[in-house]
Amino acid sequence: MASSSAVDAKGAWNGGKSPFNVSYGKLMMWYFLLSDAFTFSALLITYGALRFSAPTWADPNHVFNAMPFFPSLKAPLGFVSIMTFILILSSVFVVLAVIEGHRDNRKGVLFWMTGGIIGGAMFLGCQAWEWMHLINGLSHAHGMSFMGINFGPGTEDYPIQFAYLFFLITGFHGFHVFSGVCLNIWAWWNTYTGEFGSRNNHYEMIEKVGLYWHFVDLVWVFVFLAFYLL
Repeated sequence: MASSSAVDAKGAWNGGKSPFNVSYGKLMMWYFLLSDAFTFSALLITYGALRFSAPTWADPNHVFNAMPFFPSLKAPLGFVSIMTFILILSSVFVVLAVIEGHRDNRKGVLFWMTGGIIGGAMFLGCQAWEWMHLINGLSHAHGMSFMGINFGPGTEDYPIQFAYLFFLITGFHGFHVFSGVCLNIWAWWNTYTGEFGSRNNHYEMIEKVGLYWHFVDLVWVFVFLAFYLL
């Protein structure tokens, strides 16, 4: 009788089928991404509240109209569109890496993860150039003129508010992109050494890293909408 009770108790602690039909690791990743989404939401809501309560604001068509290597070319939102395309393309590469992981194709995972890493690094490089362009515009601002935009009396603080929020939110997102690139490199290395292939769940870690990368991509859509389109 005691032996039967011990077996029952042991069975109760073994757990059963996940109610969400996902592994513990993927479930924890979803929880983390949900909490991170609340942080980004708070930042973007704050930006929106200040943006629509201000009598005047920086025009993205003037602030973001420069192209690297072509100083005389004015292409409103052209460069950020290239940045967005690069980030989306890198996300597609990671999706293909996850698919190859399901097929247990180590070479395919390595190939597509390499594309995702390169895309993330290119995005960070583009963002660094854009930051330097905006910093240069702020350093040459005078009076109530900011990057070709004239602000009326009493509105001198709004360009600074725009710049602070831009650096804060895009910097926070850039940190996530940098972290994602580091995670992708770590995942690539563990795939290369055969660490993931020897596990029972094989390449599930590629899928979890991919979830994070897709989240970073999705957040950029809202950052793009807030700063570059509104």
